[in-house]
Amino acid sequence: MNKLAVDIGQQFVGNNPNLTDPNNINKITKSLIGGSLSLAGVLLLFILILGGIGMIRGAGNNDPKMVEQGKKAATSALIGFIVVFTSFWIVKLIEQITGLVLL
Repeated sequence: MNKLAVDIGQQFVGNNPNLTDPNNINKITKSLIGGSLSLAGVLLLFILILGGIGMIRGAGNNDPKMVEQGKKAATSALIGFIVVFTSFWIVKLIEQITGLVLL
């Protein structure tokens, strides 16, 4: 198990654990952003499922308040994911226009 942790750590920073080196910081940042986008997708799915269940339960119990809460949860999850996804692509667009490597 320790071998895996060492391999993953060397993948990010190599044999030189100098975190002030821009290449190492760039690798770590890319990994964190990729993980954040994945986490945002998983959270979107989870909240959409819960919102859908809330809408179904509210409709089954003839409770418009519960249906509305489910709709709000699903809508908020979609808006949040769109904001995260759009911000990522705006940074990518800025990279293309300026030629800088931000991520």
